[in-house]
Amino acid sequence: MKKQAGKAPTLTDVARAAGTSTAVVSYVMNNGPRPVAAKTRERVLAAAAELDYRPNRIARALRSRTSGVVGLILADASTPYFGALARHIEQTLDEHGKLTMIGNAGYSADRQQHLADKFLAAQVDGLIIVSADGGADVAAQARRAGVPAVYVHNEPKDGQFPTVTADNEAAVQKAVTHLRGHGHTRIAFLAGPHDAGPVGRRRATWETALADPDAPLLRCEYTRAAAAALTGRLISEGAMPPALITATDEQAIGVLAAARASGLTVPDRLAIISLDGTPDSAYTAPALTATEQPLRSMAQEAVALLLDGSSLQPSAHASLILRQSCGCTPT
Repeated sequence: MKKQAGKAPTLTDVARAAGTSTAVVSYVMNNGPRPVAAKTRERVLAAAAELDYRPNRIARALRSRTSGVVGLILADASTPYFGALARHIEQTLDEHGKLTMIGNAGYSADRQQHLADKFLAAQVDGLIIVSADGGADVAAQARRAGVPAVYVHNEPKDGQFPTVTADNEAAVQKAVTHLRGHGHTRIAFLAGPHDAGPVGRRRATWETALADPDAPLLRCEYTRAAAAALTGRLISEGAMPPALITATDEQAIGVLAAARASGLTVPDRLAIISLDGTPDSAYTAPALTATEQPLRSMAQEAVALLLDGSSLQPSAHASLILRQSCGCTPT
């Protein structure tokens, strides 16, 4: 049986072509609730492929009261760290048969709340919120709607919902210890414009690890341009520290670009370690030493918490990836 021009094939069409009932076709397409013999399943799938049949997600949602869709709110979709984390979350949800609907908050708390409202109105099965600096507790909106929600990377102040965080403290400790191993005693930290969320915890750990009240604390926006501008100014003033830990790869890439433009050699006159470990960090000049966050593990934990409320094994620790920017010899 061939698909009729201009008409989408139905469950009935597949059943007729496979020589079985619509109920059996439904069991095959939905993996249950009743088992189907292997030969019958193959016959149904072959008929569905020949007819180019696509299950109607909306109709299925109305019957089952689930949409099969999870809303993913990103702090900033243009940032490689959040992009890489989103890719792992989407892949993990796909492994569980869920479709991901992604929204970009653009670091706006109002936009984050707006996206939560829109996703809940679309009857998503759950919300995963990758929040940068907290903002409104949008998971509370989800709870009122009877929808599970999980925060990843950060949560609002006094949040009451499951949260999967990055390995902030251990990552900073590894970076400080490694730079000290290269002989550095004056190690600066480049934070964001204000202390909040994970970057605030990274800054606090750096401060505790150094126990040096005179250690330089630098601040700028989480962009390459802002970090490059700050670095250029410090170099021109003769105030650039000899060693630096950056809160994000984006900032580190900006620092490297400004150092190169100013003729400041890395790592001879400036050693750098970043705390994200995104794929971009391997392709800078020189290649950036970074603490690589366990994004795949974080995604798997978040999805497990969202779908059945169970926790997997604790997330893996960040790994220190040694490259040239800290003074290590390339391997």
